[in-house]
Amino acid sequence: MSTIFRNFSYKPLRFLLPLALSAITVTTYSHSAYAADQWYTGSLVSPSGPLSKQGMFLLEPYMYYSVPSGMIGPHNNNVPMSSPRQQSVTSFTIYRYALTDYLSIQTTPAISYRWKHGDTTSSGLKIGDVPVDLMWRYLTADPKRFIPTLNLITGVSFPTGDYSHLGRAQDGVGSGVYTYRATLTEQSTYTMPNNHELRLRLWATFRRALNSAHLRDVTSYGTTRGFRGHGQPGMYGEAGFSLEYGITQRWVFAIDVARDWANGSRLKGHYASGLKVDELSTGSGDWQVAPALEYNWTPNYGVIAGVSVYYAGHNTSRVVSPQFAFNALY
Repeated sequence: MSTIFRNFSYKPLRFLLPLALSAITVTTYSHSAYAADQWYTGSLVSPSGPLSKQGMFLLEPYMYYSVPSGMIGPHNNNVPMSSPRQQSVTSFTIYRYALTDYLSIQTTPAISYRWKHGDTTSSGLKIGDVPVDLMWRYLTADPKRFIPTLNLITGVSFPTGDYSHLGRAQDGVGSGVYTYRATLTEQSTYTMPNNHELRLRLWATFRRALNSAHLRDVTSYGTTRGFRGHGQPGMYGEAGFSLEYGITQRWVFAIDVARDWANGSRLKGHYASGLKVDELSTGSGDWQVAPALEYNWTPNYGVIAGVSVYYAGHNTSRVVSPQFAFNALY
């Protein structure tokens, strides 16, 4: 087990547990009409679970802009940022269908456009790797007994994004590998003493490449013309929590706090000049916070807008990412 995996796979859960326990001790369940009728879209970052009734369909398009505001060194220190800055606009859509009352299938294709001022841009809109997941609710909430909803999400991401023999480096939006994905989520809802509802989500995700990518010339792994070889992303994951507080039935304040970690990527091959490459890049990690405001017209239709800020970590960028989404449940 690598140093990065050992250091960061468990730390987020250490602070999530006290938070969950404190939420239970300071809140009480209520069956008031207000609590029962609270409407949500879901927060910006937290993964949700399967749909509750067979045949239901969820459509949720997102749009976000990403721009780095600085660089974070190996000890959470500020380091000079390369110029020009890498920027991007991305749109991804959640498509989810309920196969049964407890099992759903989901895919989230993403399209992006990337650029650097005064440098290159993408040659057009680019589709990234496409994940397909099965979502299973294996424990249903029982508020009277303080039992939360627990979900398991597992699937594979398919290498549909451009990653090798690129005309432009900005076109590299894929990994070239099949990636196993697993997520555990918890969701529970509490009624506060002022009769406003508070929803808590906890989650932990894990990703691991199942194969290596064949690389040629300019690639998403940072190689240039004349390279031949293989590459593989390191393991990576995330853990976090979200809180959604019902201001009114339609208006909800949401906030996510999450910790991301990633092992370094493996790159092995050679250039036409004879230079051999056998590298393992450094691992990285970051903390992000994402406050947002939700508005729901009905229980089935709503919007959310907010900003995700990557504010701490190591070997990564400080990123500000405003975003919004529309939620429709059929």
